[in-house]
Amino acid sequence: MRLPDADDLFRPTAPAEQAPPTAPAIPATAPGAAPAAPTGRATGAGEAAGSTRAASGRVKHDEKMTVYVTADELHRVEDARLALRRHHGLAVDRGRLVREAVALVLDDLDSQGADSPLVRRLTEG
Repeated sequence: MRLPDADDLFRPTAPAEQAPPTAPAIPATAPGAAPAAPTGRATGAGEAAGSTRAASGRVKHDEKMTVYVTADELHRVEDARLALRRHHGLAVDRGRLVREAVALVLDDLDSQGADSPLVRRLTEG
């Protein structure tokens, strides 16, 4: 039996021409601290209106976040994933779907601020 080499395990997940630029070394943050915004993305309120964050898509992710959801929420995410495949021909995993959804919500928060649906839902709940 042949075990995979390091090159097989750590291969790039994006084509070379689409690979993101190499980010400068960033010191590790303390546990519980907010992570630094990735390079090449919008970072917040001080930016011009209309700027958007792009979800990271299919690249190697260096950070991990665990989120607990209800069974109903997980079923809704899985239903959305299957609907994207069935109706739109998009084969995406749950992680990518969630990253895209988070990017959309954060863009909306940046552009609408206190009027965003996220702020309304969090203040109502």
